[in-house]
Amino acid sequence: MICGPYRDGEIPNDDAARRYVADVMRQVKPTHLITHWKESLHKDHWITSAIAQEAVLLAALPGVQLAHPAHRGIRAVWYADNWEDATNFTPYVYVKVSDQRDAWRAAVSKYEFARGAIAGFPYVDYYTALATVRGAVVYKGKAVAFAVELEARRRVLDSLP
Repeated sequence: MICGPYRDGEIPNDDAARRYVADVMRQVKPTHLITHWKESLHKDHWITSAIAQEAVLLAALPGVQLAHPAHRGIRAVWYADNWEDATNFTPYVYVKVSDQRDAWRAAVSKYEFARGAIAGFPYVDYYTALATVRGAVVYKGKAVAFAVELEARRRVLDSLP
């Protein structure tokens, strides 16, 4: 696991943060990037969204000098379904999740926010119910949903089904 040098709520909206994230992308070589939606209640969420978007380009450009070589393999940027980032969020990609919700609940419950110690919001209950709702609308049991930028909404078929 790679943890950045930034504290919760304190990520700076600057070139150094963009370059840091771009270099992590180069190191990890992801095919998909999951980040916050650009419209949020929280400043650090919309800053993170902007940084991630711009870092994809920086990671791909060989002329940008970072510690790791350029990585052009990011095929998609997906925005996570988050109640705090709901303004104009439109689900587009749905991913079926397994019924291993107990493992997820155990893992997320190690964090203060999930136990209600920070805001008192019932995160675990909310996201458990949301997985059921998202799964129901796509007939998949339980699912998580992601938004994509409007220009990324393309469906390509080789032929009609």
